[in-house]
Amino acid sequence: MILSIESSCDDSSIAITRIKDKKLLFHKKISQESEHAKYGGVVPELAARLHAVALPNILESVKKYFSELKAIAVTNEPGLSVTLVEGVVMAKALSVSLKLPILPINHLKGHIYSLFLEQDTNFPMDILLVSGGHTQVLHVKNYDEIEMLATTLDDSFGESFDKVAKMLGFEYPGGPIVETYAKHGDSERFNFTVPMSNSPKLAFSYSGLKNQVRLAIEKETTDEKIKSDISASFQKTAVKHLMQKIKKIYKDKKIENFGIVGGASANLYLRARLEEFCKDKKANLHVAPLEFCSDNAAMIGRCGVDAFNLGKFTNMDNLAVHPRSSEFAKNV
Repeated sequence: MILSIESSCDDSSIAITRIKDKKLLFHKKISQESEHAKYGGVVPELAARLHAVALPNILESVKKYFSELKAIAVTNEPGLSVTLVEGVVMAKALSVSLKLPILPINHLKGHIYSLFLEQDTNFPMDILLVSGGHTQVLHVKNYDEIEMLATTLDDSFGESFDKVAKMLGFEYPGGPIVETYAKHGDSERFNFTVPMSNSPKLAFSYSGLKNQVRLAIEKETTDEKIKSDISASFQKTAVKHLMQKIKKIYKDKKIENFGIVGGASANLYLRARLEEFCKDKKANLHVAPLEFCSDNAAMIGRCGVDAFNLGKFTNMDNLAVHPRSSEFAKNV
C-alpha cells in the first residue's frame, strides 16, 4: 500500500491506496475553509499551523496500515511553500521511522490522476486543468510526457470566480456561491466582452473580464437580483472564453478522450458546455467525482501508484518543496 499526503494549500488530507488494484482503502480530508473565511481568503501561515494539527490527527487513523506500506507519496510542488513543508516534513518522518522510500508528487499531475481513482489510466488524453491559479489545456501521453497546449496569461478561471465573488460581497470560498447565484440570474443582462475573442493566440486571460465586472458593480445597486444577473453574465462569458480557445485548439484535431480536472471542474455549467463540445467532436468526456475535484490525498495516492511502478523514488536529501513547478509540462 501507499500512504499519501496532501497539504499544498488549505486542505489537510491523507489516503491509503493499494498498489495492485489501485483500491482506495482510506481517505480523509479536513477543510480549513471556516478558519480562512473570516479573512476573505487563505492565510498561508494560518494554513500551515492548522496542517500541523490536522495531519497528525488523521495519521492516527491509518496506523493499522503501517506494516503493509511500501512507500510514502507526498505533494511537494506546486503550492504554498509553508503548507507544502508540513506534508513533506511528515513524509520524511514516516520514511525514517518506517524505513520506506518517498515518492514526490506534483500536485497538478495529481489532479490528472483524480480521473483514474480505483482504475487504470486511459492515456493518451487531452485535459482541461482548472485548479487554483492554473488554467491549462494539456495533452497527456503518459506519466512523464505532458504537453502544454495553452495556459493563462494572468488570472486563472478559478481565481476570476473567487475575485468576482469578493467584489460582490460573498463569503470565502466564493466561486461556488457565484455559480449558485448564476443559476437564478439573467445571463444576458450584462454584455461582458469575451476576452481575446479576436486574438489568434492560444491562451487565456481573465484580468480584463474581472475589470468589466468591477465596473458593472460600481454602476449598479447590487441587490440580490443584480448579483444573480452579474454572476450569470460573468459565468457565461468566462466559460465562453474557455470554450472559444478550446475549439480553436482542436479545430483540425481529432480527439477521443477529453478530461476536466481541478477544483473549478466541479462547475456544472462548465461541465455542460464541455459535454456539448465532446458530443460534437464524438469524444468521451471524463470527469472526477465531485468530492475529488478539489485538493485531496486520494488523487496523490493514485498518482503515487504509477510513480511507484515507474520507480520515481527520491531520498530525503533531494526532497525539497517547490512552490512553483517549472517542469510539469512541456510547451509545444
